Amino acid sequence: MARVTGIGGVFIRARDPDAMRQWYARHLGMDFDPSGSVLIVRPQENDAAIWNTFAEDTAYFGAASQQVMVNYRVDDLDALLAALEAAGIKQTGPGETSEFGQFAWIVDPEGNRIELWQPPPGF
Repeated sequence: MARVTGIGGVFIRARDPDAMRQWYARHLGMDFDPSGSVLIVRPQENDAAIWNTFAEDTAYFGAASQQVMVNYRVDDLDALLAALEAAGIKQTGPGETSEFGQFAWIVDPEGNRIELWQPPPGF
């Protein structure tokens, strides 16, 4: 049976795509190619991404108008949050820690809520 084996892409509408790319490059370290794309490859075994659905009235995404939220795996959440804070980018609400790792949320320049995730060791 054919099945999805990973995330093929994340696409976000933007009023100013160039400014959005610059923001993501500066604050989240994304390396854009000349076409404006980022190729994220994690060849390690057991690496996974989750796709899930949420009820249409969920508050998890933040604004009710936001249809998609992207979860980005990070290697050092505390350091990234400190760098974001120094750049004037505030975390939205308290972070969370569970058996699945540490989570925090920020909002990009166009109001999209972003989830940052540091998996637990060995995950």
